[in-house]
Amino acid sequence: MIKTYIIESGQKPTEEQLKEVEEAQKQPITFDEDCQELSPAMMKAFRSAVIQRNRRKKA
Repeated sequence: MIKTYIIESGQKPTEEQLKEVEEAQKQPITFDEDCQELSPAMMKAFRSAVIQRNRRKKA
């Protein structure tokens, strides 16, 4: 199940939200046909795209 929260700048998460995150960290990652594990080459490309995106955000 996916839950979405909108947190404004400067807003702190509630105790309930923090507890949910801690519980989610204990769960294993499950890959399937819709969400396959990335190959090393795809992971490298993904990291590169994230770095470029973050550079543009700062400017």
